[in-house]
Amino acid sequence: MSQYDVVVIGAGPGGYVAAIRAAQLGFKTACIDAGVNKAGDAPALGGTCLNVGCIPSKALLQSSEHFHAAQHDFAEHGISVGELKFDAAKMIERKDGIVTKLTDGVQFLFKKNKITSLHGTGSFVGKNGDAYQIEVDNKGEKTVVEAKNVIVATGSVPRPLSQIAIDNVNVLDNTGALNLTEVPAKLGVIGAGVIGLEMGLVWRRVGAEVTILEAMPTFLAAADQQIAREALRYFTKEQGMVIELGAKIGDISSDDKGVTVNYEIAKGEAKTETFDKLIVAIGRIPNTTGLNAEAVGLEKDERGFVKVDDECRTNLPNVWAIGDVVRGPMLAHKASDEGVAVAERIAGQKPHIDFNSVPFVIYTDPEIAWVGKTEEQLKAEGVAYKKGTSMFGANGRALAMGKAKGTVKILAAADTDRILGVHMVGPVVSELISEGVTGLEFSASSEDIARVIHAHPTLSEVVHEASLAVEKRALHG
Repeated sequence: MSQYDVVVIGAGPGGYVAAIRAAQLGFKTACIDAGVNKAGDAPALGGTCLNVGCIPSKALLQSSEHFHAAQHDFAEHGISVGELKFDAAKMIERKDGIVTKLTDGVQFLFKKNKITSLHGTGSFVGKNGDAYQIEVDNKGEKTVVEAKNVIVATGSVPRPLSQIAIDNVNVLDNTGALNLTEVPAKLGVIGAGVIGLEMGLVWRRVGAEVTILEAMPTFLAAADQQIAREALRYFTKEQGMVIELGAKIGDISSDDKGVTVNYEIAKGEAKTETFDKLIVAIGRIPNTTGLNAEAVGLEKDERGFVKVDDECRTNLPNVWAIGDVVRGPMLAHKASDEGVAVAERIAGQKPHIDFNSVPFVIYTDPEIAWVGKTEEQLKAEGVAYKKGTSMFGANGRALAMGKAKGTVKILAAADTDRILGVHMVGPVVSELISEGVTGLEFSASSEDIARVIHAHPTLSEVVHEASLAVEKRALHG
């Protein structure tokens, strides 16, 4: 029986990073993962993020952006093109190539760091003294390994919809939405979260009529509502997506004519729509099926999340859990940071993670990003604050790019000027938000950002202007 200092169950962005950091710290490390490539004939590390989530969705967003630009934006640059043709299958092929390159890269990193990669599902068997026994099941071929420390990083799976089953033919989850090889004439999406908005935008750009049904009465309720309202206007009035808020989903049926969805909107108005394809994007749930937590008494809460403290310790000594399978936002970068921190805690170090400084990003056009408190949260908590905003419409770089839509908003404490939240909608704000994250982490004030020289002409100058606006001294606003 093979014995290890650390065994990680799951090779997503939390698990594989935890394994690499543990190996760097000198631990004999193994990582168990059952992921396979798209063809199903070879292991593929990286979890949902690399295979059917973050990375492939960004590849499709980039491809669809190019097509949309050629249709709508090139002419104003003096560029004329002939008849445009879109090849969805080619777009998917490019996406698959990027996924393969990155998943192969994780395998290379495992070899470089002398991490044992065990293909199969991992489940607890019991204990042998202080060591945990974990069974690795590779399609019925079973082995057992022992570990002094176990990191559970099994991630999450799409939340099912009770009205109809996912078949990834006509009714799709994120995996199916990333593998359409033809553009549907009419696309329905249930859920206006990250997956729903991003996939809706991909297929809208290349010609689909897109209707998004969202159960919440508020668009992007977790985001600052000034930013959310602006984004909603861009998506609906400019890009032509239909977004129905407060939608109550009724019966759903699928046949050779498409997928028919019955639903109600505000004031009980009944509607029926038939779509060529339907994407179900109503969130994700922790993946603990098959973990056999009961064998060792690993505690889960009523929603299925593994119970952990602020440092990712479970109720069992030397058993840790990270990422989507525990409390907190289901974000790849949050999982990775937790993985690093746990490996360092096993080594006796004292790492720190501030969950209030975790950035959120939606890669639509324009992008949406935020970190820290929203204006609504500050009002609810009775916190006195001041704010500054600046728009991309006056920014030279944004105008040159043809991307002069959006706003940056900075919230700071009224008494100390300490930054409390940074919220953005606009071009490449997925990159700009890092300045806000750094500001929160170092307890910066809005004046600190205002006093930092920002290169000209750059998009980052909008952040600078917003920080100046907090004290009503914006130079270009």
